[in-house]
Amino acid sequence: MVSPFDVLQIDSGADEEEIAQAYRQRVKEAHPDQGGSISEFQRVQTAYAKLEGDYSVEDHGSESVDEFDPQREKSRIEYLNYEILDDHGWSHTDEDLFEKAAAVDLDPADYGEFLAQPHESLLEAAENRGFVWPYACRGGACANCAVGVVEGELEMPVNTILPPAMIERGIRLSCNGMPVTAEMKVIYNIKHLPELDELRLPPRPFEQAHAND
Repeated sequence: MVSPFDVLQIDSGADEEEIAQAYRQRVKEAHPDQGGSISEFQRVQTAYAKLEGDYSVEDHGSESVDEFDPQREKSRIEYLNYEILDDHGWSHTDEDLFEKAAAVDLDPADYGEFLAQPHESLLEAAENRGFVWPYACRGGACANCAVGVVEGELEMPVNTILPPAMIERGIRLSCNGMPVTAEMKVIYNIKHLPELDELRLPPRPFEQAHAND
């Protein structure tokens, strides 16, 4: 069996930070649009998951998430699509953004509410209710699935891509972020923010792959 260290192309004595850096590099190299393949990308994800289990992930920007609690209540998610803000002359920093969104007749794909189950990531919750939200790696290694948390909290077990300054601003990853408050307000599609440009991966091969599953 190939060692996860070999998959990430690092020495078996690599420390936590070296593993995280190698993962970020390899996940980009393995992406189909960068000359890799979906199967190779999945191998990289699996290798990192195995090694990450041997370390505390809190030191590199991740947050601890409680084990699944069947008694935890559902979370009510109020969502808004970042892409439509310019059409209405709004900014993602407007304090009354969600009030303004509720006052106009927006397409349900752009604004609305749904309930997330305790075991679902935010991205899974959206998809399980028929919404198509952006993503690429589903492994916490890119910002394609990034959302802006306006109210509530979204805890991530893995984050190797968002710097602390972005975490402080409320930016989270929906692919593995778990809603942990009864109510949340989130802006999705914020991958279009200029500061996230270099943190994105091409999403198309993964959307096609899941569509064919």
